[in-house]
Amino acid sequence: MKLFLLLGVINGFLAVALGAFGAHGLEGKISEKSLGIWEKAVNYQMFHTMALLVVGLMLAKIQSNGLLWSGWMFFIGIVLFSGSLYLYSTTGVKLLAMITPFGGVAFLVGWVLLGYAIVKFL
Repeated sequence: MKLFLLLGVINGFLAVALGAFGAHGLEGKISEKSLGIWEKAVNYQMFHTMALLVVGLMLAKIQSNGLLWSGWMFFIGIVLFSGSLYLYSTTGVKLLAMITPFGGVAFLVGWVLLGYAIVKFL
């Protein structure tokens, strides 16, 4: 499905841009601990960007609701997990860090659904 390919491309671009911003724009402006949190957000965004691209490519060949939901779970996970870590690392608002595990669960569900689609259809 083109949507997941486009979401993958957009998130790949954002992960590279946000990674560069963290390395060059935030250095000295936030603590080392916060920079580490920022980097974790970038890494997870990029890992799951690749998963979005895989889902998009698979959907071009396989029509599966589980695979479709896998893509949505990866995207939701990026927004909740990485998004909350970006905000937490720059604001220090601990309430934002409480959102992060929901993104992690979305990632896990996405991987389970992707695995199920691979076993069932390939």
